[in-house]
Amino acid sequence: MSVRVVIVDDQGMVRTGFGVLLNAQPDIEVVGEAVNGAEGLRVIAELRPDVVLMDVRMPVMDGLAATRALLSEPGDAERPKVLMLTTFDLDDYVYEALRAGASGFLLKDASAGELAEAVRVVAAGDALLSPSITRRLIAEFSRLGAPRAPSRERLEALTERETEVLALVARGLSNGEIAAELVVAEQTVKTHFGRILMKLGLRDRPQAIVYAYEVGLVRPGD
Repeated sequence: MSVRVVIVDDQGMVRTGFGVLLNAQPDIEVVGEAVNGAEGLRVIAELRPDVVLMDVRMPVMDGLAATRALLSEPGDAERPKVLMLTTFDLDDYVYEALRAGASGFLLKDASAGELAEAVRVVAAGDALLSPSITRRLIAEFSRLGAPRAPSRERLEALTERETEVLALVARGLSNGEIAAELVVAEQTVKTHFGRILMKLGLRDRPQAIVYAYEVGLVRPGD
Protein backbone atom coordinates (compact mmCIF):
# COMPACT_ATOMS: atom_id res chain seq x y z
CA MET A 1 0.00 0.00 0.00
CA SER A 2 1.46 3.34 -1.09
CA VAL A 3 2.25 6.21 1.26
CA ARG A 4 -0.15 9.01 0.30
CA VAL A 5 1.43 12.48 0.24
CA VAL A 6 0.15 16.05 -0.03
CA ILE A 7 2.62 18.84 -0.85
CA VAL A 8 1.90 22.32 0.56
CA ASP A 9 4.25 24.96 -0.85
CA ASP A 10 3.74 28.32 -2.55
CA GLN A 11 6.50 27.62 -5.10
CA GLY A 12 5.22 25.79 -8.13
CA MET A 13 8.64 24.45 -9.04
CA VAL A 14 9.01 22.85 -5.62
CA ARG A 15 5.60 21.20 -5.81
CA THR A 16 6.23 19.94 -9.33
CA GLY A 17 9.78 18.77 -8.65
CA PHE A 18 8.94 16.94 -5.45
CA GLY A 19 5.86 15.46 -7.08
CA VAL A 20 7.84 14.00 -9.95
CA LEU A 21 10.50 12.58 -7.63
CA LEU A 22 8.02 11.02 -5.23
CA ASN A 23 5.68 9.61 -7.86
CA ALA A 24 8.68 7.82 -9.36
CA GLN A 25 8.84 5.72 -6.17
CA PRO A 26 6.86 2.47 -6.28
CA ASP A 27 5.59 2.87 -2.70
CA ILE A 28 4.77 6.62 -2.65
CA GLU A 29 1.94 8.54 -4.33
CA VAL A 30 1.39 12.31 -4.35
CA VAL A 31 -2.38 12.67 -4.12
CA GLY A 32 -2.68 16.46 -3.88
CA GLU A 33 -1.02 19.83 -3.47
CA ALA A 34 -1.77 23.32 -2.18
CA VAL A 35 -0.22 26.79 -2.44
CA ASN A 36 -0.64 27.90 1.19
CA GLY A 37 -1.55 26.59 4.62
CA ALA A 38 -5.25 27.47 4.45
CA GLU A 39 -5.71 25.68 1.14
CA GLY A 40 -3.55 22.88 2.48
CA LEU A 41 -5.88 22.26 5.41
CA ARG A 42 -8.83 21.94 3.02
CA VAL A 43 -6.97 19.55 0.71
CA ILE A 44 -5.71 17.47 3.64
CA ALA A 45 -9.19 17.20 5.14
CA GLU A 46 -10.55 15.99 1.80
CA LEU A 47 -7.77 13.58 0.81
CA ARG A 48 -6.55 12.36 4.24
CA PRO A 49 -2.91 11.72 3.26
CA ASP A 50 -0.39 9.81 5.37
CA VAL A 51 2.30 12.49 5.09
CA VAL A 52 2.20 16.24 4.44
CA LEU A 53 5.23 18.09 3.08
CA MET A 54 4.66 21.55 4.57
CA ASP A 55 6.63 24.65 3.62
CA VAL A 56 7.42 26.98 6.52
CA ARG A 57 6.99 30.33 4.77
CA MET A 58 3.81 30.83 2.74
CA PRO A 59 1.27 33.62 2.19
CA VAL A 60 -2.25 33.59 3.68
CA MET A 61 -1.33 30.95 6.29
CA ASP A 62 2.23 29.82 6.94
CA GLY A 63 3.35 26.27 7.63
CA LEU A 64 3.61 26.70 11.40
CA ALA A 65 0.03 27.95 11.74
CA ALA A 66 -1.24 25.23 9.41
CA THR A 67 0.62 22.53 11.33
CA ARG A 68 -0.79 23.75 14.64
CA ALA A 69 -4.30 23.77 13.22
CA LEU A 70 -3.90 20.35 11.64
CA LEU A 71 -2.38 18.56 14.61
CA SER A 72 -4.60 20.14 17.26
CA GLU A 73 -7.64 18.35 15.85
CA PRO A 74 -8.99 15.38 17.86
CA GLY A 75 -8.30 11.84 16.70
CA ASP A 76 -4.52 11.51 16.87
CA ALA A 77 -4.44 8.21 14.98
CA GLU A 78 -6.01 9.82 11.92
CA ARG A 79 -3.68 12.80 11.69
CA PRO A 80 -1.07 12.79 8.96
CA LYS A 81 2.61 13.15 9.76
CA VAL A 82 4.00 16.59 8.94
CA LEU A 83 7.43 17.02 7.40
CA MET A 84 8.47 20.67 7.31
CA LEU A 85 10.14 21.91 4.12
CA THR A 86 12.91 24.35 4.98
CA THR A 87 15.94 26.19 3.70
CA PHE A 88 19.08 26.64 5.77
CA ASP A 89 17.79 29.76 7.54
CA LEU A 90 15.33 27.91 9.76
CA ASP A 91 16.69 28.68 13.22
CA ASP A 92 13.67 30.79 14.17
CA TYR A 93 11.26 28.02 13.26
CA VAL A 94 12.72 24.78 14.63
CA TYR A 95 11.45 25.08 18.18
CA GLU A 96 7.94 26.21 17.29
CA ALA A 97 7.56 23.62 14.53
CA LEU A 98 8.47 20.78 16.89
CA ARG A 99 6.11 22.08 19.55
CA ALA A 100 3.39 22.26 16.91
CA GLY A 101 3.85 18.54 16.31
CA ALA A 102 6.00 18.33 13.18
CA SER A 103 7.74 14.99 12.77
CA GLY A 104 10.87 16.46 11.25
CA PHE A 105 12.52 18.71 8.72
CA LEU A 106 13.62 18.31 5.13
CA LEU A 107 15.84 20.74 3.27
CA LYS A 108 14.46 21.78 -0.10
CA ASP A 109 17.68 20.81 -1.85
CA ALA A 110 17.37 17.19 -0.66
CA SER A 111 18.19 14.49 -3.21
CA ALA A 112 15.53 12.17 -4.60
CA GLY A 113 16.75 9.40 -2.30
CA GLU A 114 16.72 11.64 0.78
CA LEU A 115 13.25 12.91 -0.06
CA ALA A 116 11.77 9.45 -0.49
CA GLU A 117 13.46 8.09 2.62
CA ALA A 118 12.24 11.06 4.67
CA VAL A 119 8.65 10.37 3.63
CA ARG A 120 9.02 6.69 4.50
CA VAL A 121 10.58 7.45 7.88
CA VAL A 122 7.82 9.76 9.08
CA ALA A 123 5.08 7.61 7.55
CA ALA A 124 6.38 4.73 9.68
CA GLY A 125 5.93 6.85 12.79
CA ASP A 126 9.55 7.82 13.33
CA ALA A 127 11.00 11.30 13.50
CA LEU A 128 13.39 12.86 11.04
CA LEU A 129 15.70 15.00 13.11
CA SER A 130 19.22 15.33 11.78
CA PRO A 131 22.19 16.31 13.97
CA SER A 132 22.29 19.74 12.34
CA ILE A 133 18.63 20.34 13.21
CA THR A 134 19.25 19.14 16.77
CA ARG A 135 22.12 21.64 17.09
CA ARG A 136 19.80 24.44 15.99
CA LEU A 137 17.22 23.30 18.53
CA ILE A 138 19.84 23.29 21.30
CA ALA A 139 20.95 26.77 20.26
CA GLU A 140 17.36 27.97 20.48
CA PHE A 141 17.02 26.68 24.03
CA SER A 142 20.28 28.41 24.88
CA ARG A 143 18.86 31.68 23.56
CA LEU A 144 15.62 31.23 25.47
CA GLY A 145 17.43 30.72 28.76
CA ALA A 146 15.67 29.05 31.68
CA PRO A 147 13.40 26.01 31.24
CA ARG A 148 9.88 26.99 30.20
CA ALA A 149 8.11 24.11 31.95
CA PRO A 150 9.09 23.94 35.64
CA SER A 151 7.35 20.66 36.50
CA ARG A 152 9.55 17.57 36.46
CA GLU A 153 6.97 15.25 38.04
CA ARG A 154 6.57 13.02 34.99
CA LEU A 155 10.30 12.32 34.99
CA GLU A 156 9.85 10.40 38.23
CA ALA A 157 8.04 7.67 36.29
CA LEU A 158 11.25 6.87 34.39
CA THR A 159 13.87 4.40 35.54
CA GLU A 160 17.44 5.59 35.97
CA ARG A 161 18.44 4.01 32.66
CA GLU A 162 15.44 5.52 30.83
CA THR A 163 16.36 8.96 32.18
CA GLU A 164 19.89 8.41 30.94
CA VAL A 165 18.63 7.44 27.48
CA LEU A 166 16.36 10.50 27.31
CA ALA A 167 19.27 12.78 28.17
CA LEU A 168 21.39 11.26 25.41
CA VAL A 169 18.52 11.58 22.91
CA ALA A 170 18.20 15.24 23.85
CA ARG A 171 21.89 15.78 23.12
CA GLY A 172 21.27 14.62 19.56
CA LEU A 173 22.67 11.10 19.67
CA SER A 174 21.18 8.44 17.41
CA ASN A 175 20.02 5.08 18.79
CA GLY A 176 23.24 3.49 17.52
CA GLU A 177 25.40 6.12 19.21
CA ILE A 178 23.46 5.74 22.46
CA ALA A 179 23.92 1.96 22.29
CA ALA A 180 27.67 2.43 21.92
CA GLU A 181 27.76 4.95 24.76
CA LEU A 182 25.87 2.65 27.15
CA VAL A 183 27.40 -0.58 25.80
CA VAL A 184 24.03 -2.18 25.07
CA ALA A 185 22.28 -3.45 21.95
CA GLU A 186 20.58 -0.88 19.70
CA GLN A 187 17.29 -2.76 20.09
CA THR A 188 17.59 -2.26 23.86
CA VAL A 189 17.84 1.49 23.30
CA LYS A 190 14.76 1.39 21.06
CA THR A 191 12.85 -0.48 23.77
CA HIS A 192 13.89 2.04 26.44
CA PHE A 193 12.92 4.95 24.21
CA GLY A 194 9.53 3.43 23.43
CA ARG A 195 8.84 3.18 27.16
CA ILE A 196 9.99 6.77 27.65
CA LEU A 197 7.50 8.03 25.07
CA MET A 198 4.70 5.98 26.63
CA LYS A 199 5.40 7.05 30.21
CA LEU A 200 5.78 10.74 29.34
CA GLY A 201 2.87 10.82 26.90
CA LEU A 202 5.08 12.05 24.06
CA ARG A 203 4.64 11.45 20.34
CA ASP A 204 8.16 11.10 18.99
CA ARG A 205 11.83 12.04 19.19
CA PRO A 206 11.39 15.79 18.54
CA GLN A 207 8.83 16.04 21.34
CA ALA A 208 11.15 14.11 23.65
CA ILE A 209 14.02 16.52 22.93
CA VAL A 210 11.79 19.55 23.52
CA TYR A 211 10.53 18.05 26.79
CA ALA A 212 14.01 17.20 28.08
CA TYR A 213 15.20 20.78 27.58
CA GLU A 214 12.02 22.38 28.87
CA VAL A 215 12.16 20.53 32.18
CA GLY A 216 15.88 21.14 32.53
CA LEU A 217 16.95 17.49 32.33
CA VAL A 218 19.68 18.71 29.99
CA ARG A 219 20.84 22.22 29.24
CA PRO A 220 22.64 23.73 26.28
CA GLY A 221 26.36 23.18 26.65
CA ASP A 222 26.02 19.94 28.66
